[in-house]
Amino acid sequence: MLALLIDGPNLIRRIYAGISGYEEDGAYKSRVIESCLSSLSRALEVHQPSHALCAMDDREKSWRRNLFSKYKKNRKPIPSDLVEILGQIAQAFYDKGVLTIEVSEFEADDLIATISRKIEKAGGFVTILSTDKGFFQLISNSISVYDHFSHKFRGRDYVKQKFGVEPEQLVDLLSLVGDASANIIGARGIGLQTGAKLLAEYGSLDSLFDSIDEIEGMHRNRLRSSEKDVKLARQLLTLCTDVSVGNNLKEFRYPP
Repeated sequence: MLALLIDGPNLIRRIYAGISGYEEDGAYKSRVIESCLSSLSRALEVHQPSHALCAMDDREKSWRRNLFSKYKKNRKPIPSDLVEILGQIAQAFYDKGVLTIEVSEFEADDLIATISRKIEKAGGFVTILSTDKGFFQLISNSISVYDHFSHKFRGRDYVKQKFGVEPEQLVDLLSLVGDASANIIGARGIGLQTGAKLLAEYGSLDSLFDSIDEIEGMHRNRLRSSEKDVKLARQLLTLCTDVSVGNNLKEFRYPP
């Protein structure tokens, strides 16, 4: 089994942002729908999956925003004209044989993480179509991330080179340094290089805080004063892998 799991918001908004020059709403919207369908067709051709699905966010409610009201508040809302055609995009994907799913209070990332781990446990393989670094935490021998726009796989070596840690440590690293793109605060004054060095020495966030008295200088004080923010960041950045998706894997078979 090879499943292609598509991060719908990531793909659609990237395509929407890249299209210009269509002043009439009808022409512009049609172009977005056509481009999304074209990208889907290309992805199916490139990856030749046995199963495929597109996951979307619940735009109204979010368990992360319930936990932290400022979560992603720095991002612009999805444009209203794009919202108007999301249903048409989902229908176009369905006509192509790819189901689009959404679960109340969860983001597409959580749905993809849940299904990825389920397939991995069953002995299958997963390709996640997204440019979102949050998916790097899932990378394993069975799960890979593919940047559809640069046509490149992002694997363990890429994560190690870019962030200085293993995929299994990425959430801990980003919890330390924060994630400005989601308005998540980490430990003030701790950057990627320092965070990676601390995790290389202590292994994990829990071990780091358990050994905080051993840390010398300003880093100890920064970590102590930011512990609450760092642990909140870890909750927000960790993808859920136990969402009740409500679909059987057979429903995602491709072609249907």
